[in-house]
Amino acid sequence: MAALHQLNFEKPLYELEERLLKLEAQQDPTPAEKEIMRRMRVELTQMTRERYANLDPWQTVQVSRHPDRPQTPDYIELVFDEFVELHGDKSFGDDRAIVTGFARLADRKVMFVGHQKGRNLRERNECCYGCAHPEGYRKAMQKMEMASRYGLPIICLIDTPGAYPGVGAEERGQAYNIAVNLRDMSTLEVPIVCVVIGEGGSGGALGIGIGDHVAVLEHAYYSVISPEGCAGILWKSAQHAPKAAKALKFTSRDLLSLGVVDEVIPEPLGGAHRDHFKMAATLKSRLVEALQNLEPLPVNDLLERRYQKFRRLGMFYENGPENS
Repeated sequence: MAALHQLNFEKPLYELEERLLKLEAQQDPTPAEKEIMRRMRVELTQMTRERYANLDPWQTVQVSRHPDRPQTPDYIELVFDEFVELHGDKSFGDDRAIVTGFARLADRKVMFVGHQKGRNLRERNECCYGCAHPEGYRKAMQKMEMASRYGLPIICLIDTPGAYPGVGAEERGQAYNIAVNLRDMSTLEVPIVCVVIGEGGSGGALGIGIGDHVAVLEHAYYSVISPEGCAGILWKSAQHAPKAAKALKFTSRDLLSLGVVDEVIPEPLGGAHRDHFKMAATLKSRLVEALQNLEPLPVNDLLERRYQKFRRLGMFYENGPENS
């Protein structure tokens, strides 16, 4: 059965899939019909692989925002064996856009931190579509500091278009709290693994994104600004978002080649929204592998490695007349 939500470039795939399903629903198909079905399956697989291997940046954004794409609560259920949520920032309130808690990953106890967008309208309003307030970043930092005291590794799942841009958030110190998180996460004496599972927009993503191992799902994006925000600044209209998406170089291939991320985690054929279970299994194995590589490192080496990792971002060389 076709998915409830179909992106424009996915429609030919779903149309072919619909025809295939109708043929497969027939009782006692003839040998000729069986051969037709076999060829259609091969064609569908090839077409899907080609479409998703050649997504343009704006199509990548659309996939990262797909309504059926697995979100943080899905991964909590499918990746972790236990989860005990921790609430509040001990100062203002409990921001539902960021969920934190103790979790068990395979045989490890970890601290989990992740953005939460919400599935239906009520949840999205509660979570502000994944746009966290200052109290959300304070909550995240307090729980990560607790993890450091107890020697628990930290897993961060990033999925936000950006931090909440409202007046109240600015009055309560939005930029300050994100900056504090950048500073304090860099000094935590436990391994930190960060994965962009959907959108990774601006400081809202970076506020829980300082890690020893930073990965991105194949069809997610990680950017200094959303394409609509960039288009609004440069061209005064969000209609130019596809042009901005191309200019920002934020797809997984770009991020890996630029050294912004350490790993691209492959998604199931047709995107994570087509197979939540397979995507969760892949993510779980990559998280376990990353922690296995980081846990043997002495604390001083871990901190120095983390410091140098982020100091290298944005480096460039000039070859002017005086250097030639």
